[in-house]
Amino acid sequence: MKSELATKFQDPSRGVYFIGTTPPKSSIEDTMLTDISQKLMDRLNHIEVDGLIVYDIQDESSRTDKPRPFPFMETHDPRKWSNRLSTLSGKPVITYKSVSARSENEFINWLDESWNSYGIRDLVLVGSPSSEGDIKLPLAKAYKCLKQQTQAFNLGGVTIAERHAVKGDEHTRLMNKSASGCDFFISQAVYNPQATIDLISRYARSCREQDVQPKRIILTFTPCGSAKTLEFMEWLGISVPEATRHRILDAKEPLAESIRICRNALEQIIEATIDLKVPLGLNIESLTNRKNEIDASIRLFKLLRATLDLKLAECSL
Repeated sequence: MKSELATKFQDPSRGVYFIGTTPPKSSIEDTMLTDISQKLMDRLNHIEVDGLIVYDIQDESSRTDKPRPFPFMETHDPRKWSNRLSTLSGKPVITYKSVSARSENEFINWLDESWNSYGIRDLVLVGSPSSEGDIKLPLAKAYKCLKQQTQAFNLGGVTIAERHAVKGDEHTRLMNKSASGCDFFISQAVYNPQATIDLISRYARSCREQDVQPKRIILTFTPCGSAKTLEFMEWLGISVPEATRHRILDAKEPLAESIRICRNALEQIIEATIDLKVPLGLNIESLTNRKNEIDASIRLFKLLRATLDLKLAECSL
């Protein structure tokens, strides 16, 4: 059975909407997973999502010299968590997979097991967080390996607007990843709308020059309710302009202010790119397990979905 998301992604007149989440820490016993997953389902009952996104958390300490604000902890297998959430929600789940630590043969076995044992159909492959260290399987080679397999995964890639702002070549990465089989892209969390606008604009131009249809870009947004969360965002490489940092930290209600900032960022992106014919989607996540930020992510989802839906409806008139 192929991915139902692949069909939705092909319709540029509609948005696609996701909640992003991480598997529980591996130290959490299996008996507690039912309660954790049910709490997520209870939150999803109040919103209309097309699916979920489950991340494969990596130790990214090789990417930066700065200490990690929150300690890295191993998690349960993302595939098991994806399968559990898909079964409970009846929704498709996009599963992230970091490929650098496995050999080619191990990766092939992982693909086969993911398809047959866990029902994984929607997949995002992620490369090493840095060029240093022992990279057993580069991302480009993983794409080639996947193309040689018989499973018809709906394949996506990661896009980082901040990388485009520094190197100016993220649009080329998107074109190359599309040629390698990626049919959609998921962004890093957006707090610098101009960087995202620049990337989408340059990507759209490249698509016109090569006479190809742009792939869907799913924009990630996350609420921020504290200086610690903001520190973690910046450690992850999320670009937060100085004025935006001050708006959040100096606000009487930082979470509410961050939600306003995210909505304004989305509105700026839509206004600047809607005529470029790059189909968009939304992924809303919470970067911490704090209840107030998780609850805020659900409020943010409702607000941003309504914002994008309204603009798409206006364009169809």
